Amino acid sequence: MLIEPARNLQSLNTLAVPAEAEYFCRAQTEEEILEALAWARQRQLPLQVLGGGSNVILAPRLPGLTLQLGLPGKTLLQQSEESVLLQVGAGENWHELVVWCLAQGYYGLENLALIPGTVGAAPVQNIGAYGVELSRFVVEVETLGRDDGARLLLSNRDCEFSYRDSVFKQGLRNRQLITRVTLRLSRKPQVEISYPALQEALNADPTPAAVFEAVCRIRREKLPDPVQIPNCGSFFKNPVVPWSQYESLLQCHPDIPSYSFGSPDQPQRKLAAAWLIDRAGWKGRSFGGARVHDRQALVLTNPGRRDADAVLALAREIQISVQQTFGVALELEPERIGF
Repeated sequence: MLIEPARNLQSLNTLAVPAEAEYFCRAQTEEEILEALAWARQRQLPLQVLGGGSNVILAPRLPGLTLQLGLPGKTLLQQSEESVLLQVGAGENWHELVVWCLAQGYYGLENLALIPGTVGAAPVQNIGAYGVELSRFVVEVETLGRDDGARLLLSNRDCEFSYRDSVFKQGLRNRQLITRVTLRLSRKPQVEISYPALQEALNADPTPAAVFEAVCRIRREKLPDPVQIPNCGSFFKNPVVPWSQYESLLQCHPDIPSYSFGSPDQPQRKLAAAWLIDRAGWKGRSFGGARVHDRQALVLTNPGRRDADAVLALAREIQISVQQTFGVALELEPERIGF
């Protein structure tokens, strides 16, 4: 286990904000994680956890120990004619896992292609795209307690998945470290093409491979490569509003895009945050060194590699503008670390 003091983290976050960890450790085994936790505990240091750095905003200085989880591995636990049970290490790259599963004939994850980040971070956010959420496939999540290193196994129900949310952002926030994720995937080709943009990009008889290619093509057309233009993906969640509020919005904005959400007894509508931001006049605009992407208003970019305050200042201006224009509150999607 290597503990590095004063580690520069600018290259370890896709938003490329300048940040420094007081101490830094990359753990590639469970034993190294336990050693790092004990090291921080003995010194009474706060703990920050970093995955692939793709859905986070880092403070200029992260106090205590910043622990990056790099646990590798893919283990086939069980298989039948219908499905497979696959256990994946938290440090595996998410998109590379999607590619590998497709090549093996393990289907279901195609709509989640090109989502940046690691497998361990995926359940926290309950990542989703083009009509599919990770929660559909999760069987179990293995974790270690931050305070005592105790192992905890959570079922799908225990994870309390919801839209862009989970127990790891609520009741277990800052309490558990995800080490492995077990997924159940289909061995029979099945596709989910309910998302309108995906339907338009596909032919009449789509295959999992065709869905994968279409998703990759759509994402590359709309979203900037963080290597070229620093960004952390979608910066805001698509807001969910009561049906009554949606009907009021529809009277003033009949072309507002929305999707059904909630249960029949409590109907809601999910609105497109990108549309709201665009109509509020922010698409392609800059503020304080940060910029709204000119092809996808949901993405805030950091071309000047400014610190987190500059990006968050732009986000606040957008939130105020959308609230004043539509009466809708936008919630940040990336996790803020070290603040």
